[in-house]
Amino acid sequence: MKFVRALAPLASIVLASAAGLLPAMLAACSRAEQAPAVSYTLLDGRRSELAALRGHVVLVNFWATSCAPCVEEMPALAANWRRFSPQGFETLAVSMSYDAPALVAGFAQSRALPFPVVIDNTGEIAHRFGDVQYTPTSVLINKRGEIVRRWVGKTDFAALAPLIARLAAES
Repeated sequence: MKFVRALAPLASIVLASAAGLLPAMLAACSRAEQAPAVSYTLLDGRRSELAALRGHVVLVNFWATSCAPCVEEMPALAANWRRFSPQGFETLAVSMSYDAPALVAGFAQSRALPFPVVIDNTGEIAHRFGDVQYTPTSVLINKRGEIVRRWVGKTDFAALAPLIARLAAES
């Protein structure tokens, strides 16, 4: 009896395949995850939406001023942005809700961060990106607004750079 129960999932795949449903099931599983529709406030008080960046490759980086790895990777984030921004690449540095806006502003100013810094004082943006809890967490989004890659922990810049270059070259 256990053997029959173990074969049940395989049997359903065989039946789905025979019915012509397998390609549709595989397509549904392989669809890219769309980035959430979020609005945000920048350090200077301007409001914007992630949808306004459609057509650009975007790296959303969740960080905190109290996070040593976040602080450590900021120069690489800035260098990455400088390298690829002429090709339409954007970076959004989203501060975590527990990070005081004054600390975030001071950090951004003292480090002369060249990319937009977002204040997520309610935690809504982190929630909409899958309940981001750990910093740093980075999410790479292609020009179509699809999530291509996530990094929890320090961003792998050696893997990120060629991926950005490839995505930026896509039409």
